[in-house]
Amino acid sequence: FVADIRAMREASDSILRRASGAEKQIRGTVRITASVMISSLVLPRIVARLRSDHPDLEIEIVATDSVDNLLRRDADIALRMIKPTQVDLVARHIGDIPLVAGASRDYFARRGKPLQASDLLDHDVLGYDRDDALQRGFTAFGLAIGRSFFKVRCDNHLVLWQAMKSGTGIGFGQKPLFDADPELETVLPELDLPVLPVWLTAHRDIRHAPRIRAVLEGLETELSAYMAGEWI
Repeated sequence: FVADIRAMREASDSILRRASGAEKQIRGTVRITASVMISSLVLPRIVARLRSDHPDLEIEIVATDSVDNLLRRDADIALRMIKPTQVDLVARHIGDIPLVAGASRDYFARRGKPLQASDLLDHDVLGYDRDDALQRGFTAFGLAIGRSFFKVRCDNHLVLWQAMKSGTGIGFGQKPLFDADPELETVLPELDLPVLPVWLTAHRDIRHAPRIRAVLEGLETELSAYMAGEWI
């Protein structure tokens, strides 16, 4: 019966999406999923503005670095760093978030600033626990390091961000977040760090519903300003 049950669930989800898309007023619940960093440090300000403009909206935020399934209504709108491939989804690339290296002013006052990439070998650098992306990045800079080079490790980006703000060491993060915090400074602008592409995604059945369209437009406007350094 598994195939029949799956077909029933997909039909039910499709009916719910189509019914949702037929609404006329900007009211009701919109469920947004985004990364932990975006959900924690960027979305709250945007949601406050959306709620101010549309007081009948209810916003649910799903903070996760996993890819939730819009087809099953795990969320109405997704902010993703990769382009979705499902044909029933409509995705718009709204820009790229630049990444930079930096630390707290307190850390630099104690330890000085690295002037070139190799100077990082003499600093406390924050890194991931199981993810080897930073190790591969250092290799690309010509610096072969092991996991133990990172004296504080965690796979949760928000934890690393808070550790960096507390003066624990040099970290890597989104440039607009550094620019918005007067206690932080960036270094080594010549580092060839990747960017984070931002895809704004919704299911095609509901994207024209007034509440979905209002949130999509608000997110695109605010996130475009955020990525351009015109932060909020």
